[in-house]
Order: sequence, then structure tokens, then C-alpha cells
Amino acid sequence: MKKRIVVKVGSNVLTRADGNINVTRVSAIVDQIVWLRKHGYEPILVSSGSLACGRGELSASRKLDSVQQRQLFSSIGQVKLIGLYYDLFREYGVCIGQMLTMKESFSTRGEYLNQRACIAVMLENGVLPIINENDPVSVTELMFTDNDELAGLVASMMNAQTLVILTNVDGIYNGDPKDPTTRVIPVVSYDRDLSEYVQETKSNFGRGGMVTKLKIAGKVADEGIRVIIANGTADNILVELAEHPQEAMHTEFRPNPNSTSRIKKWIAHSESFAHGRVVINAEAEEALKGDRAVSLLPVGVTAVEGDFEEGDIIDVVNSKGETIALGCSGYSAAEARKVIGVHDVKPLIHYDYLYME
Repeated sequence: MKKRIVVKVGSNVLTRADGNINVTRVSAIVDQIVWLRKHGYEPILVSSGSLACGRGELSASRKLDSVQQRQLFSSIGQVKLIGLYYDLFREYGVCIGQMLTMKESFSTRGEYLNQRACIAVMLENGVLPIINENDPVSVTELMFTDNDELAGLVASMMNAQTLVILTNVDGIYNGDPKDPTTRVIPVVSYDRDLSEYVQETKSNFGRGGMVTKLKIAGKVADEGIRVIIANGTADNILVELAEHPQEAMHTEFRPNPNSTSRIKKWIAHSESFAHGRVVINAEAEEALKGDRAVSLLPVGVTAVEGDFEEGDIIDVVNSKGETIALGCSGYSAAEARKVIGVHDVKPLIHYDYLYME
């Protein structure tokens, strides 16, 4: 069986210092993706770069704000980027398929499954999926933090064995990267907190930073998927990671051995899609945090907030206002309010659809 791997390539890997696309680097990434396909891997490519591709194609007729620039240049650049990938992969006889998506497309189970089916049918027919955010129509609160978040969702959705995040640094350092004594942390457990080593900085051409990568890596590894952060500008990095992992510079997040179900993986990434929330008492919180898997019963609920329907994602909040879980509601908000504190009725959130934070 082929090993499914999601490879995310950031703008900081694919762009030159002037902000335009680095065709030589794109070609090198393509060479490595093809190598993976020939050596027992089933890659899915999540690629940034549309903005960089479009920036050099046109001079705007007037001064544009940041949203207008993003819409204009990414709409032009996405055509150029996928055309570049098409030509480069075609030289190897590899057929590619494009999927543009938005954050809200992951918010309902139906759309989530539809996207999964789209990628699955491409893979079944030997097509390489290339995925990017639909930048021209994804603005402000509808945007992913960056493509790291999108790649994490795709890896989780497609039940990948590995997620590789290619950036312009070698991994996560145990101190200031400028200090010659500082070293890259090679391997960490999925539940290790590395926030003390990461600063809130962003690249010149991407939206995210290492803080985002760290958060996504921890969450995806917690779901049972191996995560690697490595330098996409290093020669043949994907091949080296596959053939000589002990020698290739990178940070690896070892996965949680207790992998969660597919639906819980979807729920785990749905915190920003919550349509409402319920407040629970101390007894219910203690039960949910116990060793056994238990459902959230209405008897432990003290308040219902928001306007949600049955099947929507909702947050579970303790008496201190801290979100401790999220899940699919078994009631609408109106129905949930009627059964607050009531015994012997169906769960508000069944344990199969409950994800603990």
C-alpha cells in the first residue's frame, strides 16, 4: 500500500527575494514529488504562490488596498501557477488536478465529505491533487490563517500518514537561530509544548509564521499523523527525508499512537466553525475529563448560547469560560434550552462526536 503524504510548500519557499515566483525552485519541488510517486508514496501537494505568480504580470491602474491586491494578483497568478505545475509535471507524464477551497467549505460535514471524495477520486485515478486556498474570494475572517492550516485539514481529512511543511528554515530551534550554539530540535512528542522556542514573526510573502506551524503540527500529530517541518530551499529535501531521515535537518513531531476517528479529526479542526456554545457544571467537566469516554448529557448543562441547528459544531465551556471540548450537537439551540438540567434524555453531544481540547 502506498504511503499517503501531504506536502505543503509555502510562499517563502517558492518566491525569490523580489517577491516573484522562483521557477527553478518550483521545478525542484516537482522533481521531488515525482520521485516520491515512484518510490511508494502517494503525495498530495498543498501549494502557495499564486500571489507571487500574479504580482509580476500586471501593473494596477490605481492604488489598491491589501484585499484588492490579493484578489487581483492571486486571480491572475493562480492561472500562471497551475500552468507552470501542469507543464513541469507533464514532462514526467504526471496528470495533475486542481482543487481550490475556502475555510467555510470545511465547516459542514457534507462539504467536508464532498472535498474528500474529490481528492480521493483523483488519487484513485493516478492524478496528483494540487490544493490551494481560493484566494480571490477568501478574505478577512473567511481566510485560513495560512496554507499550513489548510494542509493540516487536508492531511487529517485524507487520513495521511505524514504531513511535511516546507518552509525557509531547517525546523524549530532550541534558541535564537542566529546564535551559533543553537540547534534544531530533531524529534518531539506530539504533546510537547515548544512555544518558548518560537517567536511571533512572519515571512515577507506568507501570512503565517512558526507559531502557526507549531500549533498545526501539534494538533495534527495529536490525531495520529506524523508531522515534519523542514527547509524547502534545501537541495532534494523530500528525497533526503525519505531516504536518510537521520541525516536530513528537520523537526519531526511523533504522532499520538492512539489515533482518533475520522469524524473526530474533522471536529478537531472545526473550532473556528462553532455556531454556538454550551456552559457545563463542574460535575460534567469532571466526567468529560475522566478516563472513560462519556457523552455530554443535558443534565450537566447550565446555559446554551448562540443559534445552532442539530448537527452543527458547538463549543463546550466550563464555569470559568474556558473551552474544554467541541462537538456535533444532537439538538438545535432551541431544543437544547428546553432540556437544560434534564435527566434521562438523549445526549447533547454523543461521545463519538465529542473532541476534547
